[in-house]
Amino acid sequence: MKKNISLILMGVGGVGRQLLQHIVSCRSLHAKQGIHLRVVGVSDSKSLVVASDAFTTELGDTFLMEVCRVKSDGASLSTISGYGESKVFTNSESTKKIIDVAAFLGKSTGLALVDCSASSETIPMLTQAVDLDCCVVMANKKPLTSTMEDYDKLISYPRRIRHESTVGAGLPVIASLNRILSSGDPVHRIIGSLSGTLGYVMSEVEDGKPLSQVVQSAKNLGYTEPDPRDDLSGMDVARKALILARLLGRRINLDDIKIESLYPEEMAPSVMSIEDFLGTGILSLDKDIQERVSKASLNGNVLRYVCVIDASRCQVGIQELPKDSPLGRLRGSDNVLEIYTRCYNDQPLVIQGAGAGNDTTAAGVLADIIDIQDLFP
Repeated sequence: MKKNISLILMGVGGVGRQLLQHIVSCRSLHAKQGIHLRVVGVSDSKSLVVASDAFTTELGDTFLMEVCRVKSDGASLSTISGYGESKVFTNSESTKKIIDVAAFLGKSTGLALVDCSASSETIPMLTQAVDLDCCVVMANKKPLTSTMEDYDKLISYPRRIRHESTVGAGLPVIASLNRILSSGDPVHRIIGSLSGTLGYVMSEVEDGKPLSQVVQSAKNLGYTEPDPRDDLSGMDVARKALILARLLGRRINLDDIKIESLYPEEMAPSVMSIEDFLGTGILSLDKDIQERVSKASLNGNVLRYVCVIDASRCQVGIQELPKDSPLGRLRGSDNVLEIYTRCYNDQPLVIQGAGAGNDTTAAGVLADIIDIQDLFP
């Protein structure tokens, strides 16, 4: 008997589009597994396209590929209105419509809200959806790093929440930690390099290349955000660290995390333009980083930008680490996480692999969607 998993996708940027392509390309695989993913709605920041009758119809694969094409061209979803069996709602109406569909499907056929946006505005919808018996799958880190009140509401039904792709893209970080915690094995310490961008930057400056040159190369390779300071600030790593810390039971907020930025406040986006930062600002940071690299090398160590979570601290920043440790051996944009527990004390559990990229992140989201199939009738 075929099992239908109905879903609404919020966010059709790089990850969201890749997810739609994965869903379409995996049709035959999922059919063999007795699963069919029914995409009944897709939304961007301005509008929502939803199947004309979410109970009986869905957005067809041809339509989903058209969504990918339109969004790749930088246009709004509203430009494909009237295409096939669908209805379009503007931003002001779309939130209400999503909740209406969630209320309708949540208690009957089931519904998964899939958040691949990078917005805080999805939080009220996600928390309401959980109350309506829906499932929530997130690549978006912001809902899980909002207030403790929002966090508690979201995880009030933990079996209905999946968020593997919020930390380490497609790597099994959350699943591994949940298994360890469920077994009663106390986690003493987590240390990890959780930014592909900063992993690349730190391993390249270790080879003697100036920070300014490395950041420009990373930008050219597409590793950084359009403004590299979004990566260099450490805020993305801090959000991932907060998700892990809260998973361990720490009731803390972003403000409680000590964050080391790779640039000073006088070079912040509110003070200095991207052009000035990349043109002159970052050049003044080369000397300090190179001195720190040389000092670490004299101690037989290397520098890595890591998160550290233990009983007394949750912080992100540059640390000196042994060259022969899993983190010390890290090269390029891979992610590495070392988890120390009672069972994994002398030899930590090490999770390593591609921790960034639309493809791997979307694959992690798709795996999370399939993982909730038992919650659908």
